[in-house]
Amino acid sequence: MHNKWVYLVILSIIWGSSFILMKKGLVGLTDYQLGSLRIVLTSLFLFSVGFKSIKQIQKKHWKWIAISGFVSSFFPPFLFAMAQNYIDSAVASILNSLTPLATVIVGALLFKIVSSKRQILGVFIGLLGTLLLIWVGANFNGTNNHLYGLLIIIATIGYALNVNIIKKYLTDISALSVTTGNFLFIFLPGLVVLYFTGFFENILHSREMQISSAYIAILALFGTAISKVLFNKMIQISTPVFASSVTYTMPIVAVLWGIIDGEQFGVLQLVAALIILFGVYLSNKRTEKK
Repeated sequence: MHNKWVYLVILSIIWGSSFILMKKGLVGLTDYQLGSLRIVLTSLFLFSVGFKSIKQIQKKHWKWIAISGFVSSFFPPFLFAMAQNYIDSAVASILNSLTPLATVIVGALLFKIVSSKRQILGVFIGLLGTLLLIWVGANFNGTNNHLYGLLIIIATIGYALNVNIIKKYLTDISALSVTTGNFLFIFLPGLVVLYFTGFFENILHSREMQISSAYIAILALFGTAISKVLFNKMIQISTPVFASSVTYTMPIVAVLWGIIDGEQFGVLQLVAALIILFGVYLSNKRTEKK
């Protein structure tokens, strides 16, 4: 089945563009405002289309849906927003590509999901490509505070937990019901955080906040609501490692946004992109004969 490749391309485009949207959002919003606004708007979008799908969720699912919601959709928006105050969007997208490696490790340690040698080789080849991208990017951005990249690495561990939870416990219900269920748990905490940031007091008086909020609305609809449903579906029809390999292809899109924005793109970056795609291909090979 080749549907998973279609999902991979669509998600790469959407999520590869999300870093530039976060960058624009941080012009007028604080990191806590950005993270909580993203959660609240995404929840509202999902509840409007996915509320009926909640009926599919059985008692045995709720615990895993709650954990999945917090580790994949509550904490990461804040971690990314905090990190992108100090590192640029391209570096953020590249660090995010540690997710497949985290998925293999978390799957083996906590879920007893064994990856094939070919998959693990694919993960490390993909990592090699991302390290090359980091090395090339460092020549352009020597001023970044890369310690804040640790926040993104923590987020990738959350994503890895989520991928393995869905694959092991939530494949028997629709992707929309999983995603809507996730946001049922995190909507109120997100709304409370947003209230205490002073967002509602200031939004009417600040043109800058309004423009940034519009970027986050686009991010919430496409980069979170629609893409989470697509991603959860991709997990169900492929392997955890293949699903998380979307984080390898996202930096390619992020770099393309950089070109549009006037940044340079060299031969080494092209080589890195091809290495990354080869790593994704290898990480997918395990299930071809099944």
